[in-house]
Amino acid sequence: MSLSAGSSPLHSPKITPHTSPAPRRRSHTPNPANYLVPSSASTPVNNPVSQTPSSGQVIQKETVGGTTYFYTDTTPAPLTGMRSFKSYHRTACRTEGQIIEVFPNYHIYPPTAPHVAYMQPKANAPSFFMADELRQELINRHLITMAQIDQADMPAVPTEVDSYHSLFPLEPLPPPNRIQKSSNFGYITSCYKAVNSKDDLPYCLRRIHGFRLVNTKCMVLVDMWKKIQHSNIVTLREVFTTKAFAEPSLVFAYDFHAGGETMMSRHFNDPNADAYFTKRKWGQHDGPLPRQHAGLLPESLIWAYIVQLSSALRTIHTAGLACRVMDPTKILITGKTRLRVNCVGVFDVLTFDNSQNNNPLALMAQYQQADLISLGKVVLALACNSLAGIQRENLQKAMELVTINYSSDLKNLILYLLTDQNRMRSVNDIMPMIGARFYTQLDAAQMRNDVIEEDLAKEVQNGRLFRLLAKLGTINERPEFQKDPTWSETGDRYLLKLFRDHLFHQVTEAGAPWIDLSHIISCLNKLDAGVPEKISLISRDEKSVLVVTYSDLKRCFENTFQELIAAANALLWYFTLDTDTETLFRR
Repeated sequence: MSLSAGSSPLHSPKITPHTSPAPRRRSHTPNPANYLVPSSASTPVNNPVSQTPSSGQVIQKETVGGTTYFYTDTTPAPLTGMRSFKSYHRTACRTEGQIIEVFPNYHIYPPTAPHVAYMQPKANAPSFFMADELRQELINRHLITMAQIDQADMPAVPTEVDSYHSLFPLEPLPPPNRIQKSSNFGYITSCYKAVNSKDDLPYCLRRIHGFRLVNTKCMVLVDMWKKIQHSNIVTLREVFTTKAFAEPSLVFAYDFHAGGETMMSRHFNDPNADAYFTKRKWGQHDGPLPRQHAGLLPESLIWAYIVQLSSALRTIHTAGLACRVMDPTKILITGKTRLRVNCVGVFDVLTFDNSQNNNPLALMAQYQQADLISLGKVVLALACNSLAGIQRENLQKAMELVTINYSSDLKNLILYLLTDQNRMRSVNDIMPMIGARFYTQLDAAQMRNDVIEEDLAKEVQNGRLFRLLAKLGTINERPEFQKDPTWSETGDRYLLKLFRDHLFHQVTEAGAPWIDLSHIISCLNKLDAGVPEKISLISRDEKSVLVVTYSDLKRCFENTFQELIAAANALLWYFTLDTDTETLFRR
């Protein structure tokens, strides 16, 4: 039958999911008498709108609601003694037992994996899209990554620094006349997000104000830091000096992790926590106090932090370096519990002494012992939920609080890290204290990975469907093409217009819009795969019904879009040729 038609009426269609022949045809088995297989002795079918069938074609007749539909079935009849795979692809076949695996030949959406479905905290989680919490977190990261400033409002921020541009302050800028220096580094510092013009990737720039690099032999340590890649360490990429800030400055470039916040702002930003800690009446208690009433962190969270921080220290010490920034203000938290040690390598450059020229690593063993003490202070502060607990006058009270509310393993770990030993200690010594809790963290990380993979599986087809809709949108309702105002209303384009109505413009028997996302997704997937399933397309005036297959629609869709692409490329070639010719004449 002909797949082309004339101009379409301008009335809205009244196609309903109940009156459309396609659903009804799938709900029952057609009568075999309706199939007429032409042969040399067969009688021609009286169908004025159909063409003479070729060999192997079947003219199917079907009556729905008093209306008779004729369409040509071009699917060849199966050979005798062989199984037909008209709607399936055969992927494997075993000679013994004839075990055959078949799959649908169009894109499908499997249900959630059972091991993920049973761990979902929300029973009404979306089935086609990722969780709202994860989506919002990713959107926030994207917004932070793309954030920019108005250069007129912040003239002190340069437009370019070395090969970096689009600087955006990640923390409040210090005033120009500021005298107070950083409590960690001993210099005034500031932090920016910037884009590297060499690779167009965002980085975090840590600026040391007013620093002049005298000895470049410290770059040996910088090169060692650049080789460290670890999931709990913010990687150092490069160190350079600049005068773009109107004064000599030293800049450290790190990987940028959008949405990260320091451990200080996450857990130690409550001014009432220190007051509660210092005013507590120690020794007056009736058994262990509930942590939720005491305002303390869960022990499982503290062990999760210990595992990550000790893993970072182990990698750093194995490389022959020392962290030297194990401090709540220099530990980043992304997501819920992901930690990364930030600002590594800064102290190695700022405190490099000329006496270290022969051996820059001479003092690393001493610095590594200091790292273990700093780790113990961080863990103790987390257990007390207050920085007041790590002050020397409060250490005894803090350990009493740990003894009352937490396990003996956590207490022993803190004591081991904070107590001076007569021998050189190693971060590996605390591994037996962590014990089986390491496997708990590993199991939690793998379960989290399963959930994220399941959310990714929900979105894996969305890009393909978007490209399909984008192509369809360039075809439908195009006002004019090659000086033909009726181009989108005739020929194959008319079929695609009716298919668009079948997708989005169906109504119920009462005339209300019929909105069904699964119907839209299913039809688009079948169009993309070009399945042989038939579909009824009704004109907007309900006077014409075209029965076509998805494979026919895919052929019309691809041919029409290629026609547009060819015209666009030809126009681009024409302008390019015209520009080249104009340039030649100018010469």
